Amino acid sequence: MCSVLYLSWQRYFLVGTNQAQTKHRVLKIDRTEPKDLVIIDDKHVYNQQEVRELLGRLDLGNRTKVGQKGLSGLSRAVTAFGIVGFVRFLEGYYIVLITKRRKMADIGGHSIYKIEDTSMIYIPNDSVRVTHPDEGRYIRIFQNVDLSSNFYFSYSYDLSHSLQYNLTLLQRPYELWTSPPSSAEEEVQTQTKPDSFDIFEDEGLPAQMVYGVRNEPYYKYVWNGKLLERIKDIVHQDWLMYIIHGFCGQSKLLIYGRPVHITLIARRSSKFAGTRFLKRGANCEGDVANEVETEQIVHDASVMSFTAGSYSSFVQVRGSVPLYWSQDISTMMPKPPIRLDQADPYAHVAGLHFDQMLQRFGSPIIILNLVKKREKRKHEKILSEELYPAVINLNQFLPPENCIDYIAWDMARYTKSKLCNVLDRLGMIAENVTGVLRTNCVDCLDRTNTAQFMVGKCALAYQLYALGMIDKPKLQFDTDCVRLFEELYEDHGDTLSLQYGGSQLVHRVKTYRKIAPWTQHSKDIMQTLSRYYSNAFSDADRQDAINLFLQVFSPSDLKPHLWELPTDFYLHQQNSMRSHTESTSWSFFSICFSFCSSSYTYWWSDGVLSCLPVPYDEVPCEDTMKKVKVKRVNRFDESIDTYTEFFRPYEITSFDDTFCIAMTNSAREFMPKTVGVDPSPFTVRKPEETGKYVLGSKSSKDETLLQRKTAASAPPPPSEEAISSTSEDDSEEDRDDDASVSQRSTPIKLLTESGESSRTQEEMQQPSINEPYGINLAVLPADKDLLIYKRFARLGESQHRVDRTEHINLANIICLEPVSRFPEDSIYAVAPPQVDEESRKELQIHVMTGEGQVRPLRRDDMLMYREYVRNRYM
Repeated sequence: MCSVLYLSWQRYFLVGTNQAQTKHRVLKIDRTEPKDLVIIDDKHVYNQQEVRELLGRLDLGNRTKVGQKGLSGLSRAVTAFGIVGFVRFLEGYYIVLITKRRKMADIGGHSIYKIEDTSMIYIPNDSVRVTHPDEGRYIRIFQNVDLSSNFYFSYSYDLSHSLQYNLTLLQRPYELWTSPPSSAEEEVQTQTKPDSFDIFEDEGLPAQMVYGVRNEPYYKYVWNGKLLERIKDIVHQDWLMYIIHGFCGQSKLLIYGRPVHITLIARRSSKFAGTRFLKRGANCEGDVANEVETEQIVHDASVMSFTAGSYSSFVQVRGSVPLYWSQDISTMMPKPPIRLDQADPYAHVAGLHFDQMLQRFGSPIIILNLVKKREKRKHEKILSEELYPAVINLNQFLPPENCIDYIAWDMARYTKSKLCNVLDRLGMIAENVTGVLRTNCVDCLDRTNTAQFMVGKCALAYQLYALGMIDKPKLQFDTDCVRLFEELYEDHGDTLSLQYGGSQLVHRVKTYRKIAPWTQHSKDIMQTLSRYYSNAFSDADRQDAINLFLQVFSPSDLKPHLWELPTDFYLHQQNSMRSHTESTSWSFFSICFSFCSSSYTYWWSDGVLSCLPVPYDEVPCEDTMKKVKVKRVNRFDESIDTYTEFFRPYEITSFDDTFCIAMTNSAREFMPKTVGVDPSPFTVRKPEETGKYVLGSKSSKDETLLQRKTAASAPPPPSEEAISSTSEDDSEEDRDDDASVSQRSTPIKLLTESGESSRTQEEMQQPSINEPYGINLAVLPADKDLLIYKRFARLGESQHRVDRTEHINLANIICLEPVSRFPEDSIYAVAPPQVDEESRKELQIHVMTGEGQVRPLRRDDMLMYREYVRNRYM
């Protein structure tokens, strides 16, 4: 929804419109309240003419008299693409609007955008504003959360849920949709009743109605849920837009011209969120630090529809070890010692965490623990010694078929061994995984990202196999497909590492393959130093900003300020906050166990076990159906018309600006540009044979900027250090500047059979070969290529060699076969093709129409004309 914020002295008017600009809604925000938020949602849906008249009346009514102070009329403040939310510190409320966006992916015709810029506007006017000396400091802390860095939203697709959930929601029994509507739904139907007036009702034609479904988001992965809490029950659902934080990237894999889109979506949890050393382990509710759900979606892009297309989705999770543990950073050590803050003999916090996973993913759940097992001094081993008994304790109460699988593998130790291939071992683990894989190391960054890449690579092979793209579920390294997927996963890992650890990945896939160049070691050192500096000096400020943005801390004059708190531990423990309000004397033990309502043996929620292996959230029961709102709409309504949203037929667009043209393309980025090479993305190639390598390292400034612009799926690098730490293939991705080398000034040397240069042919007065064919002969062909061409020429000579003494029969030299569809096609006569009876009737109808004779209208014609009149005039 595109919105325009208009400003008057007493109110803000936020006018929102749909993509086609045929329906408009108005939100009125009062500016006379100093500390309260007063919002009026106009229930009427305006058309374009009505909203213009409304704005004209508002402008006329808000004009002040001569000599009176204040604004004159109605002024346009800002153009926005959505509301992030409303926030208040110590003065009045602010509204946060999205003012710039960039398309990052497309799933089934539903666009996914990245927030590029936002605007934070103070609502009360100056006459009622009550200033506070600490207001400015809270604003600076709040704005430390950079909303232009990896926050994503969609108008029509629920990003907080997986593709499987969103599609299975539409497959629930029809009887559940026909239940009596709720009061909110009745209100919506009543409001839209005038719009349902139809001049064709007398014709007896039934309306083409479909069901539109709106689901409640999964708030664990929503980052502006608290910011929208005040208006959630006041305004229309179209105003509510939920954003996620993490990563979103999409690349196009061309398989002999057939497009396949590979999409990677990472959802960072907003529960127990924070930075590396300040958020470890789990809280009392079972939420773990650095929890990220990564979903890879593969679909055949030649068919866009969810109903007719082919889609495949795979989900895996990363997160800190679900125990009460932390690290003390006051010692200023690169690796602070790990300490267990509280003994948990009954694995209560682990049970709460895995209960959440069973509700969302079902069973089985597989834990891949990558922490070290053997150490001279116990460090990471402490976590393994606590996690394994906790899993054993939980499994003894589950049915055997639904038990949690536990895989412990010391990845760091095997990396140092010359006899073990780390990636092969991870590939073997991935082949035996059936279910949702939960991977963790200590930080859940470098080792975890490599393990998730190998599991995702194995899953990608099965996804392509299920879609019928390959004949067996196997993908090899050094192919265009795996290179594209590896680049996508490295961008994914770098982004998540910057958010949690303060630097990009230190160890990459090439590091574990042991093919990284020697210059990579110096980059790894720089990333390690950057991560250490960020953890030591800037993580505390970032943590305060996250706490304030997520409204974990709400400022008030009756309690200490955020920067005065010695720790934020109690902010992330909801049970502890409740116990603190009820009693003034409490201990850490009572905090964690005073509100343990669940049993130690039946540690799962009600109804979860009976649904396994299907996740409880996807079962159509009474509890889950309460989160779904159903509305009957016309099948041509813009709110469910993905065709209009994607192709935008109501405005002039350019192919060059289309997202599907600008996104990363395997044929453009990786496939060799030489002729005669197998174009299959599943062919193994050497690094120097890939498209990025062949393009050379010399490039003009314009071409470099163009390539960065076309890499739409990768986040723009923030600094030189970030650019230098990308993958090995990226370092040589620039092209030679074709325009800077003149073809006419380059002589072409022709070689004789002896290999010597016989003559030099200067340029002729003709266009450059680069213009019609896209080939630049700035350098001489290689000797190897010339030998191949010479063999080809000799082969042609021997094939068409004819004895001149005999009669020449052209049929022995050239065999011409007719390729025309006409039975007789020559310069003398052409036999017309056969035309079927239906085509003849269609032509006759067009001829009669041209002569003024109109045939009787059919049912389909009436329905089409009816929808045209409704959309055009009503």
